[in-house]
Amino acid sequence: ADFVITQMFFDNTDYFRLADFLKGQGVAAPLFPGIIPVANAGQIKKFSAMCGAKLPNSFASRLDELGDDADAVREYGIEYATGQCRELLDRGAPGLHFYTLNKSKAVLQILGNLGLA
Repeated sequence: ADFVITQMFFDNTDYFRLADFLKGQGVAAPLFPGIIPVANAGQIKKFSAMCGAKLPNSFASRLDELGDDADAVREYGIEYATGQCRELLDRGAPGLHFYTLNKSKAVLQILGNLGLA
């Protein structure tokens, strides 16, 4: 493979653990983290359950606190994803892959927050 893309995740520790494992197995292909900006709390909980992506307790609790306030959930999702991306890039991720679900404006805002757009 020329590169590898992870499924969505919300705990960067999972990415770094996988990157270390693959490196230890001799996989040289770049590992791109799969990031999904949260815009709908119910939807993301359902997606996470389907694919086995764990939601960190603090993240899930904050989504619960925001409840049905769609704008607040969207803004928190952008803030959280920005922090995730910043740490991933700072610690050596070769790039980012976004699962947009047709929500490209959120991705553009994240890229802007990172100084990449």
